[in-house]
Amino acid sequence: MSDLPIYVLERVFDAPRELVWKSWTDPKRLSRWYGPNVETIIHRLDVKPGGLWLNEMKMGSRSSYQRTEYTDVVEPALLVCLMSNTDADWNIAPNPMMPDCPRVLLTTVTFEEDGANTKIRLTWAPHEASAAEIACFAAAIDGMGKGWGAGMKLLAELLAELQA
Repeated sequence: MSDLPIYVLERVFDAPRELVWKSWTDPKRLSRWYGPNVETIIHRLDVKPGGLWLNEMKMGSRSSYQRTEYTDVVEPALLVCLMSNTDADWNIAPNPMMPDCPRVLLTTVTFEEDGANTKIRLTWAPHEASAAEIACFAAAIDGMGKGWGAGMKLLAELLAELQA
């Protein structure tokens, strides 16, 4: 299936690549920008092939959970992982807001030096998804930029603060 829908996000940050990388791989920094408008609690972050990132996003008294398994890590240039929504015990579960959404998303993030700046490119694609899940993902692509865009704004602010 080479015709899978793919979400692509590209941003250039006014920061060196090492700093941007650390903002994706250090739990204290990652929790400050990932999951805008929620409290992000990182229960585990082991950035290496086979390592896990277990993430809780609290919205008042409710929580949603994510499990990410890293499949390829090349510091400071590449993160490849499988991202999933989970239950509170970290078992892969349907997305509570979109039950037909793919249970697993193949996520690739590249970090490229661009002079004194860093260009990131993030792609999301359904992984081992059913036809219904692929269709749901394709229909949702246009709205994915809102959440990621808000997170990228917070990341830019964090990077500026770290360099001040």
